[in-house]
Amino acid sequence: MSDASRLGVGIIGAGRVGPVLGAALAGVGHALTGITAGSDPDRIEAILPGVPVLDADEVVRRSELVILAVPRDQLAPVVAGLAELGAWQVGQLVLHTDAVHGIDVLAPAASRGAIPLAVHPAIAFTGTSIDLRQLQGAFAAVTAPAAVLPIAQALAVELGCEPVVVAERDRAAYGEAIATATEFSASLVRQAADLLRGIGIDAPGRYLGTLVHSTIDRALTEAGDSADLDDAALP
Repeated sequence: MSDASRLGVGIIGAGRVGPVLGAALAGVGHALTGITAGSDPDRIEAILPGVPVLDADEVVRRSELVILAVPRDQLAPVVAGLAELGAWQVGQLVLHTDAVHGIDVLAPAASRGAIPLAVHPAIAFTGTSIDLRQLQGAFAAVTAPAAVLPIAQALAVELGCEPVVVAERDRAAYGEAIATATEFSASLVRQAADLLRGIGIDAPGRYLGTLVHSTIDRALTEAGDSADLDDAALP
């Protein structure tokens, strides 16, 4: 986006994702209008110093771009609840960060004239400034109406990510892929660490670090090679 396109950005959801995305957008010149309260106000203040803590409807009222970074089971109720309050505004950008959903979940906001966007940065958020470095060079799944797809892509780039367009019909499969990659790998590492701890190896996480990273790097390389071979076989 150009300098003329600086936005007032409000964040609904003060967990691991919302404050980090707010900090990333503030870092490229957008103005933060407010964030909803979270369970760890000191952490939020450390990432977003001086940003007002507001009720969700007030965040929406003040913002040109609203980021919804809430748990999956809360996303639809929050969107619908704010629609019932008449909070959504015509021409306002509404962006959610859930992997599974595309823009259909934002229909109550869109029906009141808001512009729906879905952008999922493919990193494991820690809720700290470490995530700002992880965003650089990461990928982000982007789903949006065709007319505003460039806006969603530009926002992904401003977060530091490379945007990849995922069709609405493919978001469930995309979400399953993300869940498989994160949950399965985390579970295996925990199991291996427990076994090593059981035989007296101290700091099993550090012991496994190089092995796990090198194994994942090799698997990712092989996955890329397979994709290249598949592409080469196409007519």
